[in-house]
Amino acid sequence: MRLHWAWVVAGVSFIALVGAASFRAAPGALIEPLQAEFGWTTGTISLAISINLLLFGLTAPFAAALMDKFGVRIVVTSALTLVAIGSGLTVFMTASWQLVLLWGVVVGLGTGSMALAFVATITGRWFVKHRGLVTGVLTAGGAAGQLVFLPTVAWLSESYGWRYASLVICIAALAVVPLAGLFLREYPRDVGLLPLGATEDTPPPPTGGAAKRALGALATAARTRPFWLLAGGFAICGASTNGLVGTHFIPAAHDHGMPTTTAAGLLALVGVFDIVGTIASGWLTDRVDSRLLLAGYYALRGLSLMLLPQLFSESAHPSMLVFIIFYGLDWVATVPPTVALCRQYFGMSGPVVFGWVFASHQLGAAVAASAAGLTRDHLGSYDLAWYVAGALCIGAAVLSASLARGPEDAARDLARQGAAR
Repeated sequence: MRLHWAWVVAGVSFIALVGAASFRAAPGALIEPLQAEFGWTTGTISLAISINLLLFGLTAPFAAALMDKFGVRIVVTSALTLVAIGSGLTVFMTASWQLVLLWGVVVGLGTGSMALAFVATITGRWFVKHRGLVTGVLTAGGAAGQLVFLPTVAWLSESYGWRYASLVICIAALAVVPLAGLFLREYPRDVGLLPLGATEDTPPPPTGGAAKRALGALATAARTRPFWLLAGGFAICGASTNGLVGTHFIPAAHDHGMPTTTAAGLLALVGVFDIVGTIASGWLTDRVDSRLLLAGYYALRGLSLMLLPQLFSESAHPSMLVFIIFYGLDWVATVPPTVALCRQYFGMSGPVVFGWVFASHQLGAAVAASAAGLTRDHLGSYDLAWYVAGALCIGAAVLSASLARGPEDAARDLARQGAAR
């Protein structure tokens, strides 16, 4: 049987997301080397990370609209090139403002154009069957790429210096550009196909300016209660993953005597189990109420974060490994049900609306990255940051459980009742 081109597009998208995520692996692993060379405080470096995280989110809805206007290939190849430029030029920096400009702004814009709104665009255009599963796989690629690269970045930094690590990341991002240019296609109709599992073609997205469409989708969605519940929960999701654990786990572990490479290896293990957890979450999203999935994910994450301060030590003991495995399974398991709910509540505008929900995710991450850095500088410990993040995750579970049932839920229930008869 001939392979549907949707799987080719999904495969190339997966590789592109991992390539774009490679530089996102650097912040946590390079805090110590940058402090050693330049004498910058944790708060100063965290500021650059916060700007990166914020732009990573704010760029997403506009990138989704730009993909509709100019095409996925142009946006993706341009984004990868921007990531390569930003990471490559960091080797010449001598002042903290250059770190903020290159690491924060340039790479933030590039990676933001390859954020999870890209995942929503690809799955929305190419898949009807297996949509939740593919969303989980692509999400896992982007998130795991950030973490699996960490041991390599840490090893390169310790063995050859942080500049060498930045150049390797630059080359990795550039290597993906030809694949994206050659194999990505805009729509199934471009290769004479329907979306996988579809019986009719999907209508094209609305035309018009990318900025106008992105802002228009926000204006419409912001008048609804589900948008604010989803955005609030996802902001806490970002604070408790990219912002806190992704940025500060390594220096926090180092505070307790754990070697940087060991801590980086633990985060890489989070990335490995993230792949399993997110794919499983995608599979569950096709079968289980997405609201219940989100509530469960957030509640369990909150409880685990409240236990984390007692688990740090000089070595990776069994209790810490249990936390790492669980946190990996839960890391971005929230994405497939959130994408599904955006599509459910907002229809064809779902990918762009999800871009704005993802912007809230990165806003939460940016606030957490800076706040945790300042907490460490002023209190000498990260403990308060872990406890606050855990409590916020419990709040996110409440927000998710408060979401109203949508029309697709009712239709699915009716179909199940009919099948049961």
